[in-house]
Amino acid sequence: MGIKGTPHCGWLINLVTFPGIVAHEWAHQFLCRRTKVPVYKTCYFRFGNPAGYVIHGPVDSFGKAFLIDVAPLVINTVIAAILFHIAVALPPGIAAVVFCWLGVSIAMHSFPSSSDADSLWQYSKRALKGNPLVLLGLPLVGLVKVWASLNRVWLNLLYAVALLLLVVYATM
Repeated sequence: MGIKGTPHCGWLINLVTFPGIVAHEWAHQFLCRRTKVPVYKTCYFRFGNPAGYVIHGPVDSFGKAFLIDVAPLVINTVIAAILFHIAVALPPGIAAVVFCWLGVSIAMHSFPSSSDADSLWQYSKRALKGNPLVLLGLPLVGLVKVWASLNRVWLNLLYAVALLLLVVYATM
């Protein structure tokens, strides 16, 4: 996964937000295992492109493909919200900053990467031939694809900050 930034600072952003990359790949792997899709290889973090990845076996349904590809959105968002809640509950200090950093880095890597979106789009087109109900999921797949194409550092950071502000507001 990893965040697209300028070529000069992308590696630095990935390094600073590495917990989010680890959580993103773990979410994919977790849903593969929950849906009984074999996982052949998992790389939670590396310096390179992509910064992390999961290589899995064939997926036999649109539902499984969708769940596996959007797993980080749900799982990372929930984990980040919990970390933000802890950060807000703590007194100001280093522990609150660490929980906040973890929350931001995990929230920044919530959305499916462009390769996740491309793979889901390709699977959706193939599945449409045998299952017209896939039409119901195509708008969501389209949204995933659009977000992935806009997957830039500031958009992901904006999402993380918005989630943090939502948690702060909710705990007031």
